[in-house]
Amino acid sequence: MSMDRYVSPLSERYASKEMQYIFSPDKKFRTWRRLWIALAETEKELGLNITQEQIDELKAHADDINYDVAKEREKMVRHDVMSHVYAYGVQCPKAKGIIHLGATSCYVGDNTDIIVMSEALKLVRKKLVNVIAELAKFAEAQKDQPTLAFTHFQPAQPTTVGKRATLWMQEFEMDLEDLNYVLGSLKLLGSKGTTGTQASFLELFDGDQERIEQIDPMIAEKMGFSACYPVSGQTYSRKTDTRVLGVLAGIAASAHKLSNDIRLLQHLKEVEEPFEKTQIGSSAMAYKRNPMRSERIASLSRYVMIDALNPAVTSATQWFERTLDDSANKRLSVPEGFLAIDGILDLCLNVVDGLVVYPKVIEKRLMSELPFMATENIMMDAVKAGGDRQELHERIRELSMEAGKNVKERGMDNNLLELIAEDAAFNLSLDDLKKAMDPARYVGRAREQVDAYLEQVIRPLLEENKELLGLKAEINV
Repeated sequence: MSMDRYVSPLSERYASKEMQYIFSPDKKFRTWRRLWIALAETEKELGLNITQEQIDELKAHADDINYDVAKEREKMVRHDVMSHVYAYGVQCPKAKGIIHLGATSCYVGDNTDIIVMSEALKLVRKKLVNVIAELAKFAEAQKDQPTLAFTHFQPAQPTTVGKRATLWMQEFEMDLEDLNYVLGSLKLLGSKGTTGTQASFLELFDGDQERIEQIDPMIAEKMGFSACYPVSGQTYSRKTDTRVLGVLAGIAASAHKLSNDIRLLQHLKEVEEPFEKTQIGSSAMAYKRNPMRSERIASLSRYVMIDALNPAVTSATQWFERTLDDSANKRLSVPEGFLAIDGILDLCLNVVDGLVVYPKVIEKRLMSELPFMATENIMMDAVKAGGDRQELHERIRELSMEAGKNVKERGMDNNLLELIAEDAAFNLSLDDLKKAMDPARYVGRAREQVDAYLEQVIRPLLEENKELLGLKAEINV
């Protein structure tokens, strides 16, 4: 590999080979040839003077692209599409006169963009489904593990580790819904000519409207799509790119939320992302186990969320039937957004699959805070023992403040239970109070919610997508 030129880290470090191929030049130019074949076949079937011999010649050279010829031609004519038309014609002398007949550059360029984005979304869907599946396994395994919950990152009523995982899972599930909708609504541009009026085809088919109306549906079917957009300028609406990258940004936001929570929990030493035996966490502090994968998820996710602004601005600033200020931006924003989200999902799959939970640390932190959260139950028990509710409420408030002061100012353990046991107003022994410290009493319906969510939502989703399951993450670095 040459070391004297910039190379995108998305291809060198983060994105899978499969996603990189989808956006490769080879994939693009092979698709151009498939589109030229589809156009020629359609025109032949609709009555133009195109022979089967010409079609067969085009098909015979659909994949053995003579890149050297195209490259040399482009140096001369400065036009990538016409360079490849020329190169294809060199290989197909009998068919060269009918290649690209009636079409504009956007016929191959824009239709290929739609095809490529469609295939990329399918790969994203596959990886997203597998992340959801791994989170489902984690939630099932951890549904009974009580843990301290947080609001404002302050201790709040307990939940379970599995219930918290369903919050991550639900956001990815929503992303999958959005992805399926956008993927299902993608249409080809078709072949509509210079300004979208199909004027060139009106000339080719001698004004025969019925035959012209069949062109787009026939091309769509040959390329595996249900339809073409009914109207366009020279290009498909750039709103399409906005919708597609909006889906990627949504996935990135969900992944960022997951990675943030894991990073905070790793700081608390309650969970830990995978850390390999020979992995180095810090060049200076050999003991450190930094959450490198989760940090990378957050970093790439921010890129994807901001990247989604590009197609929105491009869509907003297109002039009339087309301008070319979209081209350079699309070449960057769309592929790079997909390559980044591909790397993000591989990382998510790797992290969730190897996430380590430390129940003893979780229990210690929970038990240090649980006396404060148990005070309402304690107060009710004291009322049952003959106490006055209003008086007990005031005493609980005062004793909680004293215990909190002992913890924060004096560095003591939480002694709220001892303070309550010593207060005659409660008429409860320390043993009675400690019996009330069972964390399972304070997690509400966390387990039941995990069971219901997995049964009613996630398992049907995974069954519906079972052919996509079984993926292992490809982590480059």
